[in-house]
Amino acid sequence: MWGAGEPADSFYEVRPECTDVPKTKFKIKAGKTLSQRKWQSAFSPEGQLDISKTLSRIQHGGIHPSIRGEVWEFLLACFDPRSTFDEREEIRQSRRVEYARWKEERREIFPIVGSGRFITAPVITEEGQPIHEPLVMLETNQEKDPDSEDGDATGVASTPAANALELVKELISRGPLDKKIIQWLLTLHQIGLDVIRTDRTLVFYEKQENLSKLWDILAVYAWIDTDVGYCQGMSDLCSPMIMLLDDEADAFWCFERLMRRLRGNFRCTESSVGVETQLSNLASITQVIDPKLHQHLDALGGGDYLFAFRMLMVLFRREFSFCDSLYLWEMMWALEYDPDLFAVYEESEFMVDKAEGSKGRAKSIRHYGKFERENMKNGAGKEAPLPISVFLVASVLKDKSTKLLQEARGLDDVVKILNDMTGNLDAKKACTGAMKLHKKYLKKAKKP
Repeated sequence: MWGAGEPADSFYEVRPECTDVPKTKFKIKAGKTLSQRKWQSAFSPEGQLDISKTLSRIQHGGIHPSIRGEVWEFLLACFDPRSTFDEREEIRQSRRVEYARWKEERREIFPIVGSGRFITAPVITEEGQPIHEPLVMLETNQEKDPDSEDGDATGVASTPAANALELVKELISRGPLDKKIIQWLLTLHQIGLDVIRTDRTLVFYEKQENLSKLWDILAVYAWIDTDVGYCQGMSDLCSPMIMLLDDEADAFWCFERLMRRLRGNFRCTESSVGVETQLSNLASITQVIDPKLHQHLDALGGGDYLFAFRMLMVLFRREFSFCDSLYLWEMMWALEYDPDLFAVYEESEFMVDKAEGSKGRAKSIRHYGKFERENMKNGAGKEAPLPISVFLVASVLKDKSTKLLQEARGLDDVVKILNDMTGNLDAKKACTGAMKLHKKYLKKAKKP
């Protein structure tokens, strides 16, 4: 058991050869970090959670890694805090069945799904024709067990890769493939390429089964969310869920809830990218908070704030160490917590965005996060409020304002200054700064 003041890196073990990985600044602090004892004491005997007792702790000290997964399920509105232990178990089992059904349906089309393997090369052309290259087989079976009866160790003619291609051929022989199936099959190798690049400094992902879990979840999600499908960056958002929740279905639903908040970021058309609205909001905030900095960035050709694209797209996963990014996320979600979201999600159609939901069911304002309370107090919650992530980026820019004003002579300099922060940012300080800016912005925005 970890003691107070101990860093949590040991929970997310880094491969010994990865010596340049930034160390976490997150320390477990007695009386500040949400502990297992404090978490359990917030439940009634029947299982109702008084979430107001935990939000402040999370906001000030994060969550002890041993309970992080189960607390995230509440923060992301997988469960209603007013539900009982029995009600939640019923919901959990029902969701596991639903995920298993979706997975089996995808497996019938492409048997690599659920096989413990994944692909990193295409199996189909854009016209819907199968690709017969051995590379597909080799990559699919890259960590093949030589003692397995599934075929030879090269994997060139082995199952399930060979079966997958045979089934694709069989599907095509019945007639032209449905556009949705073609699109989904075209996505699968891209998911594989991203999976093998995601968090590979961590010992956890040395296991093939964990990589294939990540691939399976993203493959199922790509089919279910027909509007967005799969986009690069989603693997960074899904990866922590696999580590924190043992059951693959539970990890899927946690990821699905997170995507309800963020899927707008991944909506792209020929003329715009999904995160553009947030970048535009970031520009407005900086203009109000630090007009001199905004003017300077605009003069350098950075008035569209595209240099902040990655920070918003994958919620600072690249700017913080792995452990610190989790700490940052949970502080953000605690600050933004809205107890009505579970009901909104359950009543709405699958995959509804957060912005489309309504408010007003919670009995007490203390059950909302501090950021959300501030929005409600200032009337900013009537429409879709700006997410805290935009204020976090604004806070980071403000922190680097002097350096940017003095040293940035072009957009390349802006990008370099921001890239130099990687691994050196303080999650707690960034959240505190975001809250201050939020308050200041709401005050200034009210004035004519």
